[in-house]
Amino acid sequence: MKLLPFILIFLSLILPACKAKENAEDILAEVNGEVLELDAFKASIDNGEWEKLSTQQRRQYVEDWVNLTLLAQAADLQKLNEDPAVKQRLDYAQKKVKANALIAKRLAQIDISENQLFSYFRVHQAEFQKPAVMYKVQRIGLPDKLTAENVLKQINQGMDFSTALRRYSIDSLRVNDGMMGFIESASEDSLFWMAVHVLQANQSTVVNKDNLWYVIRYTESKESDNEASFEEFRAEIRRKILLEKQEEVYRNLLREIKAQNNEIYYY
Repeated sequence: MKLLPFILIFLSLILPACKAKENAEDILAEVNGEVLELDAFKASIDNGEWEKLSTQQRRQYVEDWVNLTLLAQAADLQKLNEDPAVKQRLDYAQKKVKANALIAKRLAQIDISENQLFSYFRVHQAEFQKPAVMYKVQRIGLPDKLTAENVLKQINQGMDFSTALRRYSIDSLRVNDGMMGFIESASEDSLFWMAVHVLQANQSTVVNKDNLWYVIRYTESKESDNEASFEEFRAEIRRKILLEKQEEVYRNLLREIKAQNNEIYYY
């Protein structure tokens, strides 16, 4: 995970002190009356990242917030926030966060077609000549989406995956501890491969196939004798294209905004 530097900056500038809610489940931490609310924190992480985090990772992010808040409060007590140089850096950091949010919003609106993805893959094929990766997948078969999401929530809150499997799974693989074995992107189980490909080992997610819902994870990965396919690089290619477009988006945004603002002076 590479979100930590962004989160530390974001939390120090964006998340306000809030009054504690009556429902304690909505509160992740409180430091001298300053509250970290679940909804506000989840909103600070892109693309539902909070739901993908393990219990340990969630605790670490909350601990980071607590430590940062303690340090910031200590700085306030020493009136460091009144120092002109500190004020200038805070102002610049706030502007940078806002500008990055504006650019990210514009990037999120960009639609990258299948043709663009595959064209990039073909042009840069030398970069992607790697062995395919196989994942050893474990699954819990469940009757509907609501049940699957509930089981996933319990696992994310600390329930052992195998315990959840024995308690809830209605899948035939239950007798084999839910193990599907190693699967590849080009196999008939490619849907499961695609779902776990974006996860870290032992992270869980939900997949729907053949009228059943599955909570799945992979416990082990290894290289295949086959060459990696386009599907294995889809997410990476999309990120590369967006990175290439980032500068273009930045220039276009500035051009649009400057065209609407005449009061710009240099001294």
